[in-house]
Amino acid sequence: MHEDGTTKGEPMAARSGMRAFGRIRKLPSGYFQAGYVGPDAATHYAPHTFEAKVDAERWLADEHRRVGQPDWLPPKLRRAHEEANLPPTLADYAAGWLRSRDLKPRTRALYQGLLDRFIVPELGSVRLPAVTPTMVRQWHTSLGPNRPTQRAHTYSLLRSILSTAVQEQIIPMNPCLIRGAGAAKRKTVTEPATLDELRVIRENMPERLRLAVDLATWCSLRQGELLELRRGDVDIAAALLHVRRAVTRLPGEPPLVGTTKSAAGVRDIHIPPHVLPAVEHHLSRYVPPAKDSLLFVGRDSGEQLASSTLYRWFYPAREAAGRPDLRWHDLRHTGNHIAGAAGATLADQRYRMGHSTFAAAMRYQNTAKGRDKIIADEMSKMAGE
Repeated sequence: MHEDGTTKGEPMAARSGMRAFGRIRKLPSGYFQAGYVGPDAATHYAPHTFEAKVDAERWLADEHRRVGQPDWLPPKLRRAHEEANLPPTLADYAAGWLRSRDLKPRTRALYQGLLDRFIVPELGSVRLPAVTPTMVRQWHTSLGPNRPTQRAHTYSLLRSILSTAVQEQIIPMNPCLIRGAGAAKRKTVTEPATLDELRVIRENMPERLRLAVDLATWCSLRQGELLELRRGDVDIAAALLHVRRAVTRLPGEPPLVGTTKSAAGVRDIHIPPHVLPAVEHHLSRYVPPAKDSLLFVGRDSGEQLASSTLYRWFYPAREAAGRPDLRWHDLRHTGNHIAGAAGATLADQRYRMGHSTFAAAMRYQNTAKGRDKIIADEMSKMAGE
């Protein structure tokens, strides 16, 4: 005996719940199941049950209208077809967006981390056209103000992803409309190191790493550029560093050698005269004669020196100089500050630091190359050498 009063052997037409089209059956759970025999002579059920009988009846009425159409499809097949044509969710689109980008490994890892931690958990399941300015504002507020740089980077990433969706005509407008949200203002600006502080820092580093302080400061090198320098990149006769590559380290992975941060990072930097003797000393004592020998090598690994090793010595050295606020990256900006005081123009500084787009670098290069030796000489004069 069925719950609706019919027995197992009764024909379908005799059971309660039968209608002019389709049938509705009350389940033991109290919910209602709706189904009908389609033009293909197969029985098709609604993809879900209904709490109220009137909702089941409404679904059957809608299916009854569809059955008369020449393009009728079974409910399951139709649902799969509709889902295949829905706009992507933010999580799916962001994953494809990231795969299609030509990014440095560290940048790719940064973006993936921001997506995994802050964007996908809150907004990942939302389909792109459903992401609204209000939704973005509420999400941005939930990030909190304690880490302004991270918050700004996360917002900028979301804005960039959705900007591409606008270009690809998936959404009509970018819902990231919060003015200034992509820029973080530092609470304090680190003062460049003084010449005396630089001397103390250098003296408190192991001898094999003192040149790293010199080149980071006086040649304005990024850490990845510095740690990938090899003997063949140093031209003693011309007092030049040929910056062509950079090394990146990701947790748990071996060093990855690639191009510089941008096309403008490929540059020839004049070594200030007072730094040149330190370069010659370092090459003679710590660097094997082969052209591909690294200037700074991890003693245990034989690979590029790890940042953690550099910091293990740098942190006590900066403490000795009374500058616990100084980051390694600030040495590069200290050098830029000294170059400016020595008469370097904005174009000179951009060339020396490798800052700018490729097109801008080409505009600066012709003027800056001729002046870079003059700037290096003036920097040495400021150092008192």
